[in-house]
Amino acid sequence: MPDTPSFLAERLLTEGNKSAQFFRDLPGEAWNTVIYTEGAAWKATQVLAHFTATEISLYRLLKNILEGGRGAPEDFDINSYNERKVAQLTSYDVEDLISQFLQQRTETSALVSQLTQQDLKRQGRHPFLGQAPLAEIIKIIYRHNQIHQREIRKALDERV
Repeated sequence: MPDTPSFLAERLLTEGNKSAQFFRDLPGEAWNTVIYTEGAAWKATQVLAHFTATEISLYRLLKNILEGGRGAPEDFDINSYNERKVAQLTSYDVEDLISQFLQQRTETSALVSQLTQQDLKRQGRHPFLGQAPLAEIIKIIYRHNQIHQREIRKALDERV
């Protein structure tokens, strides 16, 4: 898989659209299924809010690293951050969350499309990956969503 800005930008868009369609295709009863039992016990709505919040924060992380910053602070508590941000977004309806997610994903993709090969080698700290090149941080943006979608499918399958 080539790590070029154009490839990564296109992959972000493609996978973002797949994620949006995944949530649009969920049947009504699926939204009340508990997906994660740890912490605040997220249902599908909270996972979608998580996608939206993460998309916004990772865009800022990319910008920080590109501007010479170090990325996420060493003491960054990803679980606390996720709980707080998801709680802030749970009052939005599903279509609003999807729209916000797609709008931010489009901005992230546009940013990535303007990068150079040298930019992709820049190092920064990601809250989960730790110190990593920008190319890997970009890839985890869409892989992160794929993982959560797989876990939602699994929870829905177990419910039947």
